[in-house]
Amino acid sequence: MLDEHTAWVTDIDHEGRGVARIDGKAVFVSGALPGEEVRLRRVRRRQRHDEAQLLEVLVAAPGRVTPPCTAFGRCGGCALQHLQPAAQLTLKSQALVQELERIGRVTPASVLAPLTGPTQGYRRRARLGVKNLMRQGRALIGFRERDSALLADVQRCEVLAEPVGGLCEALGQLIASLSIADRIPQIEVAIASPVVVLVLRVLQPRSEADCERLRVFAKQNAVEFWLQSKGPSSAVPLDSAASVLRYRLSEFDVTLEFGPLDFVQVNAELNDRMVARAIDLLQIEATHSVLDLYCGLGNFTLPLARRAAQVVGVEGEPALIARARSNAALNGITNAQFVVANLMSDTWARETWAKQRYDRVLLDPPRAGAAEVLGLLAHSHTERIVYVSCHPATLARDAGVLVNTHNFCLESAGVMDMFPHTAHVESIAVFARS
Repeated sequence: MLDEHTAWVTDIDHEGRGVARIDGKAVFVSGALPGEEVRLRRVRRRQRHDEAQLLEVLVAAPGRVTPPCTAFGRCGGCALQHLQPAAQLTLKSQALVQELERIGRVTPASVLAPLTGPTQGYRRRARLGVKNLMRQGRALIGFRERDSALLADVQRCEVLAEPVGGLCEALGQLIASLSIADRIPQIEVAIASPVVVLVLRVLQPRSEADCERLRVFAKQNAVEFWLQSKGPSSAVPLDSAASVLRYRLSEFDVTLEFGPLDFVQVNAELNDRMVARAIDLLQIEATHSVLDLYCGLGNFTLPLARRAAQVVGVEGEPALIARARSNAALNGITNAQFVVANLMSDTWARETWAKQRYDRVLLDPPRAGAAEVLGLLAHSHTERIVYVSCHPATLARDAGVLVNTHNFCLESAGVMDMFPHTAHVESIAVFARS
């Protein structure tokens, strides 16, 4: 073929694709790894880069392994199963430091050892697509195909926690048997062992026969079905009796309850270790006042309250604040205050909580980062900040502001393996007053 080439892969992009160069132009190659010589075929040309199909690995990288999932390469849920987990973390650590230097113009004084957890069956939260195949008498359940809007055809998922990981095929058969099979576009998964909740997004009312089929499946497979007809608040259990979802942070003697559509970290074991590391890095003393921004349902706030004199948790979603207050009461915690405020704007600046002094601050923002609150930190008396990030580019941007504009130093930073086998980089950074 005229557009087949042999090239060396020198880098990896934020989607987990290998990066080669042909005639000086970047070419992204799914399935290729840095350090490999590959044979490829260009399939799409763009102005600044091209995209290519991997035809053959001529020289393999030392960390290349056989993917544990038979759907790897088709399913877009994972991008790095062909690389040893330890090597995945090395690449992610390098990417984090490179982003900090390239975007933020900052370098951490030290790099933290990666925080690790299970690499298989770790996802307790997921959103799965549904596509009914009427002629085949089944439905596809799972993630999208790589570089496609179509659903991947998989029998099981190796990263979903059990029993859901092994139920993809059976769920597809169940959905196909319902009268509303064409009106169920997605399933939300929420697992808090031993409770497993599957929230079906239903676009039209189900029949009584549908409900009976769901009840039989639920009993046979130890799951509970909820039905969501509109927005998140419309989700209700199939039957009136519903189990409570909860997880425990044993080191801090804290139990947190959550709803099946609430945000919780997807990797339960890694979350335990992340909370412990964040609080350790904050160096909390019993007299300290702590501010927890983007606090959600209290994942960090309540453990912090076990160590500090006072904690204020701030979150923009009222339902999550209500859950956080309920969790504080559940744990008998009285030194945590929760406030609803839109942290993506500056409308909170004159509120009482924003004028208080805080010895320590914890940030756990969404992908957009924490740009709107950095000025508050700069003019407070905060001596130490721990920033938990789900997007290294916005962490790097905010780190540049804290260091180069507001006179903090980047004491340390490191990655956390919240999403093994994916290109997603979860990280943590520590800033100290210069």
